[in-house]
Amino acid sequence: MAVKVLIVLMLVAVVASLGMALFHLASGRGDSDKMFRSLVLRVGLSLGLFALLMAAWALGLITPHGL
Repeated sequence: MAVKVLIVLMLVAVVASLGMALFHLASGRGDSDKMFRSLVLRVGLSLGLFALLMAAWALGLITPHGL
């Protein structure tokens, strides 16, 4: 159960980072450095989430559902 909560929290963090990048883009202050850092954080979180999913699957903590 803790792994599933961690996955959801990481997804929320990815969406929040994307929202921060959108805010910095739309604010029009020309602060592209903050937008760049937000996008780099999003990519890092996405890669970390992918690694967490693969590790949890390999350890049997989560199982895929068939369609």
